[in-house]
Amino acid sequence: MKLITSLTSPYGRKVRVVLLEKKIPFQLQVENPWLPDSPVPSFNPLGKVPVLLLEDGEAVFDSRVIVEYLDHVSPVAHLIPSEPKIRMMVRGVEALADGVTDAAVAVYLERKREADKQSGDWMTLQEKTLFRGLEALSEALGEKTWFLDNTTSMSLADVACGCTLGYLDLRFPEIEWRTAHPNLAKLFDKLMTRTSFQETVPVV
Repeated sequence: MKLITSLTSPYGRKVRVVLLEKKIPFQLQVENPWLPDSPVPSFNPLGKVPVLLLEDGEAVFDSRVIVEYLDHVSPVAHLIPSEPKIRMMVRGVEALADGVTDAAVAVYLERKREADKQSGDWMTLQEKTLFRGLEALSEALGEKTWFLDNTTSMSLADVACGCTLGYLDLRFPEIEWRTAHPNLAKLFDKLMTRTSFQETVPVV
């Protein structure tokens, strides 16, 4: 299979981490979906990465759909629990982390616009969402080693949170989330000892 993504996409990083953790071989095709001649829309009508191309040529898009599929195709390192309530919790943290990322991306793109065209109100709204989301992630983790405190290894919740925090480091180094949420910093440091996170550090 082939993964089409950019090297800075936190959503693409989430998929890459899952592929590496589950030891699923794949080809990486790096694309910038923002370029006018980008081939991404030919695989995903929404024009977004990541896109996973299966062996039969079928395209799977949206990182949450992709990781759901990947967790079922290999028995190695299951990241999404099967028990409904625990599964809901893990996917809920993933949705929360992705929501923080969505807000961060919105602010980043708005800042790239010409100064007189930027909406201060829009950026303020997104920044409030971002900081509320970080608070909620911190509260969900609490003093646990992983988001699922009854396990000895990480789940998709931890992967998603780690990719979000890595994106903040890349695009918003001025946000002192480590100081505000030392438990998230501890989780992130733990994740960064894993090969899957070390090999997927965002590259500008």
